[in-house]
Amino acid sequence: MKKRIIFAIFLVACTALLTTFSFYGYQMIKTPNILVDKNDRILLIPEGSDFNSVRDTLFKYHYVHDMVSFSFIAKLMDYDVSVKPGRYRLNRNMSNIAAIRLLRAGIQEPTYITFNNVRLKEDLAIRLTQNIEMTPAEFLSYLDIYGKENKKGLDENTILCQFIPNTYEVYWNISPDALIRRMEEEYEQFWNETRTGKAVALSLTPVEVSILASIVQAEARNIDEGPVISGLYLNRLRKNMHLQADPTLVYASGDFTLKRILNVHKKIESPYNTYKYKGLPPGLINFPEIWAIDAVLNYQQHNYIYMCAKEDFSGYHNFATNLRDHNRNAERYQRALTIEQRKARQSGSQ
Repeated sequence: MKKRIIFAIFLVACTALLTTFSFYGYQMIKTPNILVDKNDRILLIPEGSDFNSVRDTLFKYHYVHDMVSFSFIAKLMDYDVSVKPGRYRLNRNMSNIAAIRLLRAGIQEPTYITFNNVRLKEDLAIRLTQNIEMTPAEFLSYLDIYGKENKKGLDENTILCQFIPNTYEVYWNISPDALIRRMEEEYEQFWNETRTGKAVALSLTPVEVSILASIVQAEARNIDEGPVISGLYLNRLRKNMHLQADPTLVYASGDFTLKRILNVHKKIESPYNTYKYKGLPPGLINFPEIWAIDAVLNYQQHNYIYMCAKEDFSGYHNFATNLRDHNRNAERYQRALTIEQRKARQSGSQ
């Protein structure tokens, strides 16, 4: 009788323990343990991270409610030996098993890189790497290598033509090599048969179109004037005239705050000085946006070879087919500018 009682007590205890462990096991697998009653958040796992560093991040920033259960399931699912770097979205009230499956499979949440209004490759590096793990220095280092070793005949100047300002979806831990290859692919898709055909009709390569577009972009304060300005510079190229584009002198000077071009600037020794050297400069003076490239490819046909800012300061230009009319346009602009400067001085003295 006594043995039966002991056995019964043992059986009840085992059943209770089994029930407890089963319930806790169910909780570990199915019940919410990630961002419990919080908002969805992004988890960044840098390159080279191990399970301990991931666990420390989850604990420090309060992603996980019960770290013991998370660690147990992670080891059970071999996540402790298969950590993948990246950018992951963890959802509110996620279970351990759902989160670990996501992380173990490396199912990342993409991020976006956007760049425009960029002039130098250093600026490009900063803008491109804002939302990714890569540093500007890492990008520039690989870009220099690619500029020297690519098989397309591009150099350190023309390699930049492959970067078309836009918004691109990438993974946070994309490598420098993969990023540049991605930009290369986007460039090749951009230069489709239609655009390439238009470039050929202009007797220009895609790289030359981009270089000219960078000048047009710097000159055109109003996008709708881009095709007219493009036509003017194409006329100059066909006539073997100097482009005499002021933005190229700004670039050559290295002083991007320069507002007015003086005769002293026209003497700058630089291949980018289009007052001194005929033809296109050797590279971009900024990163032309799609509208500027298309403005060159879809230029307006006319006979203009001169332009001057309009005297109404609208950002538009007066165009001329001869130097006499151009000088008249310039005189009108200078008179208007003098009046505006006088008004500004009078206003400042009051």
